[in-house]
Amino acid sequence: MTRYVDDVALLLARLLIAVLFAGGAVQKLFSPQQVAAMIDGVGLWPDLVGLVAVLNGGAALALVLGVYVRPVAFGLAIYCGATSYFHWIPDDPWQMTIFVKNWAIAGGCLALMVAGGGRFALWPREAAHNTAFQRK
Repeated sequence: MTRYVDDVALLLARLLIAVLFAGGAVQKLFSPQQVAAMIDGVGLWPDLVGLVAVLNGGAALALVLGVYVRPVAFGLAIYCGATSYFHWIPDDPWQMTIFVKNWAIAGGCLALMVAGGGRFALWPREAAHNTAFQRK
């Protein structure tokens, strides 16, 4: 693959992951009851749902713009792993599917963390594969 194709793929990856978190932010802002109940169910303050919505939305915007992609992607990977806990309900196939999807999304975020934002990121600008595993 060429560098240009790699950078287009990174842009698409950023946008696709951002859409997921932007949708989560909208859902948490306009229909927070279910998430608040999950948060309350583990003994945390249910009003944290507002903060989580803002963090989801901010992370989505950062990915769209290509701002601090590596640390944002790392944070989202941790977030996905941590929130998978809410979906560990072995008797509920739907929740188990969400559990597995969270870990798959975490994997995509980790790959994005390694690759960086690519040529179409605003800041910091970095080429694709600008890592310790850089191609020679």
